[in-house]
Amino acid sequence: MQTLTNKVAVVAGATRGAGRGIARGLGEAGATVYCTGRSVRGNPSPYGRPETIEETAELVRAAGGTGIAVRIDHTVESEVKALFNRVEREHGRLDLLVNSIAGEDPLLGAWTSLTKTDLANADAALRQSLLSHVITAKYAAALMVKRRRGLMVEVTEHDLLFSGGNVIAQLVKYSLKGLAVILAEDLRKHGIAAVAITPGFLRSEAMLERFGVTEENWRQGGKKDKHFLESESPLFIGRAVAALAQDPKVFARTSHLTSSWELAREYGFTDHDGRRPDWGQHFKTKVVPEFKWVKQGTERHLEWLDRLSARARAYLGDG
Repeated sequence: MQTLTNKVAVVAGATRGAGRGIARGLGEAGATVYCTGRSVRGNPSPYGRPETIEETAELVRAAGGTGIAVRIDHTVESEVKALFNRVEREHGRLDLLVNSIAGEDPLLGAWTSLTKTDLANADAALRQSLLSHVITAKYAAALMVKRRRGLMVEVTEHDLLFSGGNVIAQLVKYSLKGLAVILAEDLRKHGIAAVAITPGFLRSEAMLERFGVTEENWRQGGKKDKHFLESESPLFIGRAVAALAQDPKVFARTSHLTSSWELAREYGFTDHDGRRPDWGQHFKTKVVPEFKWVKQGTERHLEWLDRLSARARAYLGDG
């Protein structure tokens, strides 16, 4: 395994949550990390949360990397273009893009049914949480193509096609998985890999607040939800992405949908507390048996995939 010293990464949406954890994980491996987002000191994003990209850059530096905070709105194409022009000017290369933009955007709304979904901000939500990823990937790819190498990572939710939330939130998460496949096919000839990755039950800043705990006493949240005891800190997915970026055979994974726990099994890294949370195993042994609707939905999901697989084999003359 190689280290990430002298490697250059952009973590788009590094202000908080998975994005912040990934930036920190890359910093641990020695990378130079451009930490982008809209929240800067004295000028927070519309989320109204206290985290800033300057704090994330400081965490990267404290972990051993080089953290560079850049205030940017990834829905504004001119700002995105300027970001990658700066990266090229300052380093002449881009090794890794992580698209973690708007993973917890309030515009995505809350869990509810289709008929009760509020669509007042649907167009803005899709632009902020989905189109922003396309814009960012476009300009990152232009820089990577010049060196015919690189890795793009789309951060999504769940390692199956479906996810949680209302129809808009599910559409975004579903589409990000498909986007990784689209990017992989488009960039294959240039030697650029693209994957999608999901964390497990993520102890983001917002989730800690929801459970009324901190990272120091997070286990107390298990009193409200026993499944929270199998949660992971944002650093865990950060170490997963760092492991992928250090793997010289990462191109073999292009188009894959993977997870923090799956990569932990393979690469052997742990969370900051030495644990190795495995949400996939927990989902299999605890969540599916407990919730009938999850089991039935997964069965229908499998049937859909089986039909699609059979059709693909038929087109290839194998069935």
